[in-house]
Amino acid sequence: MGNFHFECSCGKQFPAGWRARENHCKATGHIRPRWECDTCHRYFTSDTARWQHMEAVNHFAWECAICDETWPTEKARREHEAEEHHYCCDCDRTFTSYNNMKMHLNSSTHRGTKICCPFCSGKYATATGLVHHLESGSCAGAPNLNRDQIYRMVRSKDPSGMISKNLIGWTGSSTYEATDRAWNGSAWECYFCHRQFGQMNSLNQHLKSPTHQQALYHCPKASCRMEFKTLAAIINHFESETCGFTRFENVQNRVGDMIKGGKLIGF
Repeated sequence: MGNFHFECSCGKQFPAGWRARENHCKATGHIRPRWECDTCHRYFTSDTARWQHMEAVNHFAWECAICDETWPTEKARREHEAEEHHYCCDCDRTFTSYNNMKMHLNSSTHRGTKICCPFCSGKYATATGLVHHLESGSCAGAPNLNRDQIYRMVRSKDPSGMISKNLIGWTGSSTYEATDRAWNGSAWECYFCHRQFGQMNSLNQHLKSPTHQQALYHCPKASCRMEFKTLAAIINHFESETCGFTRFENVQNRVGDMIKGGKLIGF
């Protein structure tokens, strides 16, 4: 069952603590008892008994930064801190929700910019960032790509309609532009949502966005089936793991199949 002092394998006891015992072992070449608790003086006749003791009295080596729970590995401690406390130990930050914390962990702060645009030299932290870069027409290497072109590309690789909607008769996004009639006497007002803007240019930017366009994509999970107007939006939905359809890493690995190459889309 052990004793009240740290002990060497030679039988000598060290009431002063484990550091004195460690100094003794270094000086003599002796070793400490094989199955010793990670945090107290007790040692056992088997690893199973040692493990049962540490689990029963919360004596594992890795202690949570928020509560007094201990864990057998650093990975287990990190997972506990993230899932139970929404805490990032590297940044010493706590988040309001598990999803916010996960998005932080998947950001460039922790992952860097490892996803490369296949058409230019741009690098992005997530698949969402890459797809938004292409859909917005910002890629210098593919200036003709936009939301509609990306949808046609995805649709050609998704004949079963796993993520893309089969829009019979669809010929492209509608175009809208504000006129002087959009001025309501105090602001430029959107005809569709009645949102108000200080300048006509700002209203036109709003009208050129996908805000009032038809949804082109849907989540394939039967219990979700959320609809999305851009590929970036559904990719972000997948990356957040909100509905559990796929994992973040899987999205990063498959995004290339959606925008280049001849492979059909699959998860």
